[in-house]
Amino acid sequence: MLARRLPTILPPLNLHEALDTTKIHSVAGVLGKDASLISERPFRSPHHTISDVALVGGGSNPNPGEISLAHNGVLFLDELPEFKRAVLEVLRQPMEERKVTISRARVSVDYPASFMLVASMNPCPCGYYNHPEKECVCGPGVVKKYLNKISGPLLDRIDLHVEVTPVSYDELSNSEFKSETSEIITERVVKARSIQNSRFDSYKEINANAQMPSRMVREVCELDNTGKLLLKTAMEKLQLSARAYDRILKVARTCADLSGSEKITIEHLAEAIQYRSLDREGWAG
Repeated sequence: MLARRLPTILPPLNLHEALDTTKIHSVAGVLGKDASLISERPFRSPHHTISDVALVGGGSNPNPGEISLAHNGVLFLDELPEFKRAVLEVLRQPMEERKVTISRARVSVDYPASFMLVASMNPCPCGYYNHPEKECVCGPGVVKKYLNKISGPLLDRIDLHVEVTPVSYDELSNSEFKSETSEIITERVVKARSIQNSRFDSYKEINANAQMPSRMVREVCELDNTGKLLLKTAMEKLQLSARAYDRILKVARTCADLSGSEKITIEHLAEAIQYRSLDREGWAG
C-alpha cells in the first residue's frame, strides 16, 4: 500500500521526462491507440515469476523490459526473496548506470532505466521474526537462509532499509490521529527537488543527488569534524562498503534538502546511517 502511494508524492514529470517515458511505452507497444503524452510517473509491479529478459528487456527484436517501462517512475518488487536470484542480479548494472544495453548479433540497443526501486519482504518465511508479540516458528538458520536470497551487492545498492512494525488495533481505529496528506509531502519534495535542480544547473546529465558521481559527492556533501567521526565509527562498526559510504552521504544531503538546510548536520547524517539497518551484524540472528 505504501509503495503504491509513492508516485503521488514524487515531483510531477517535466516535459523532457514525459517525452522520454512516452517514447519508451510507445516502442514497447503498451501506450494505447488513443493515448497522448504520459503525464504521470509510471508504477510497475511485476510478478515474482518474471524472467530476466522480461525484466531487463530483450528478444530477437530487442524490446524494453519492466525496468525501462519504470523509467522516471517506480519499480516495485513485492516479496523480494521470491524472485529468482538470477533475475535480481541483472538489476545491479542498470541501477548503477541508469540505462540498459541489449546486444544481439545484428543490433545493440540502449534503453534508459532511471527508476526508483522499491522492494518489500517479510523478515522470515513465517513472517514473525522480530515481532513484538508473536513468536517466530522458523527453524535454526532458516531466517538467515531466507535473507541470503538477496545478495550483498544488490542490498548495497538499496539506499533505505526500513523495518515496518505491526500497527495495533488502537492505532488503526484512532479517529483523532491525523497523518500528513500526499499534498503536504509533495510540497516538501518539490522544494527539495528545486534545490537540487539549482545545485546541478550547470550539469547536463545530473538533476538529483542520487545521480552524483563519487568525485562530486565529496564536494557537495561536506561534513564537519563531528560528522566525519560519526561516519567513520558507522563505517567501521557496520563494515560498510565504499558504495554504501557514498550513498549515506547522498541520503544525508537529501535529508538536509528536505529540511531546507544548507549544510549537512549531525542529525541528517545520523538519519541516513540508521537507514542501513540490513547492514547491521546479527540482523538475522
